[in-house]
Amino acid sequence: MTADANAPESLAQAIARVGSPVELLRNQSWPAITFPIAPEFTNWRDEQRAWSSTVAVMDQSHHMTQLFLDGADLLDTLSTISPNTFTGFRPGIAKQLISVNKDGFLIGDAILFYNAEGPEGLVLIGHHILLDWVRFNVEKAAAAGKDARYRLEGNSNMREGDPTFFRYQLQGPQANAVMEKVFGGPAPEVKFFHIADVTIAGKPVKALRHGMAGQPGFEFYGAYADGETVHAALMEAGAEFEIRRVGAKAYSSSPLESGWVPTPFPAIFDDDFAEYREWLPAARAGSIGGSLYSSDVHDFYFTPFDLGLGRSVKFDHDFHGREALEAIAADRKRRKVTLLWNAEDVASVVQSQVEPGTPAKFLDFPKARYGFYQMDRVLHGGAEVGISTDAGYVAFDQLYMSLASVDNSVPEGAEVEVVWGEDPVSRKPQVDAAHRQVRIRATVAPAPYHDYARSVYRQD
Repeated sequence: MTADANAPESLAQAIARVGSPVELLRNQSWPAITFPIAPEFTNWRDEQRAWSSTVAVMDQSHHMTQLFLDGADLLDTLSTISPNTFTGFRPGIAKQLISVNKDGFLIGDAILFYNAEGPEGLVLIGHHILLDWVRFNVEKAAAAGKDARYRLEGNSNMREGDPTFFRYQLQGPQANAVMEKVFGGPAPEVKFFHIADVTIAGKPVKALRHGMAGQPGFEFYGAYADGETVHAALMEAGAEFEIRRVGAKAYSSSPLESGWVPTPFPAIFDDDFAEYREWLPAARAGSIGGSLYSSDVHDFYFTPFDLGLGRSVKFDHDFHGREALEAIAADRKRRKVTLLWNAEDVASVVQSQVEPGTPAKFLDFPKARYGFYQMDRVLHGGAEVGISTDAGYVAFDQLYMSLASVDNSVPEGAEVEVVWGEDPVSRKPQVDAAHRQVRIRATVAPAPYHDYARSVYRQD
């Protein structure tokens, strides 16, 4: 049988052509990280401040990929590739699903909603990296005669027609007050990451209790056709509390405050993922941006504990990578932190854009990610101590910051350096062809950072 000449190039084929997964992903073009909603409704600074000071509503209907799942053997299939426990998992509960490779390194994470028994009763939502690995395993299970199936729904940049669900995140100190107006009484008592059935403006809605930017809130979702009615009810109830709609620019920065790393580099380049790399189109593998440069792809890997995902790890069942992950859990090397960037050094990077000479790598506001996986070196005393990932600006605190994984030996309050810019410069079109690499001082703080930053940095 000959290969289909029209089939997309697989990740395995692309690596063979280039010779290295690092070189492939450093130079692979990836579409700009966009959210298919209005960039701003007022302005992104005002919208950012709203979820910390009053209340904000974020439209999450369009930017994430959704994988609808069902089948009598589905949960058993997921349990073989995930450290998450499925004991007691039932309708009305959600969990942050993760997966690891044979050596215990992270593939990715996404939110698994258990909405109901029956067809498409579960839906996994997040970036496509973990969802693709789940798809691959569900297909293999089905081919082996297992009762497991999926339906993939791309985000609104990749999908024709409307999504299945609307999703609105209500967030901020006044969120409960808004909900009391919406419901005509107290907000529903729902445990964290549990799902309640509610009614808003006469429409049936599900409500997930959680927070996206370090503030209390709910995620409301239901049939997409009901979305405008529900959104209007939230906006009307929030008017007296100065509710703000959050546009794409502000929303992209919300993980900085919640402490969630949205796109960790996936550990899919070892022998146990060889078949998966043959299955996965190279175009879905993403791209690396940042100063981390190594010929060894393992230098880009994270463990779940490096990124604060240890709460998802349970050793109550067998899964791919369990033995290695148990060893990692007993000897954790790194932890997730927030790096608060030095104001003078940030200003110097910006100033370099408007003075003679080669500028520093452009530093965007409010989000500076220019690769799907942002990977910048972190130094302490000249030694490599970690990796900085998402970087951006938070208006409420007037701070530039990034999320990072650093060695446990680096204490909170320590000054480190983030190496900003590439050397050598990659061929991605998203990168300034002419720029110089610089070092930006940063202070190590917790993730989420709120209490630390607001006690140390804010003077009002």
